[in-house]
Amino acid sequence: MILPPWVLALGLVLGVLVLLPARRLQLAGLSGRSIGIYAVALWLMGFVMAVRPVGARFLIPIALLAYIAPFVAAPEVVGRVLRRGQPPDPPADPPRPPMKNVTPPDDPVAPS
Repeated sequence: MILPPWVLALGLVLGVLVLLPARRLQLAGLSGRSIGIYAVALWLMGFVMAVRPVGARFLIPIALLAYIAPFVAAPEVVGRVLRRGQPPDPPADPPRPPMKNVTPPDDPVAPS
């Protein structure tokens, strides 16, 4: 079965539109897996609504809220809300001391 060109164009346009909020979620520090699941789910909702508007009455509010949420909340807030059930990050290691120069000094050049 060959897809009409408009279906391919629609999928590409939706893909580009989904990347905008996905970038905001990346700035919030979410894992790549959760961003991928978000992007695929949002793309599928948009594609289903565009090709077959069955259930659009149910999907439009969900898709609209999922699309706008990363723009409305600051990246720190989004990351904090989505990581609420996870344990906190371990404390950072103390800074390392500067490296010690162990290179032997050059021999002075003997005059000949």
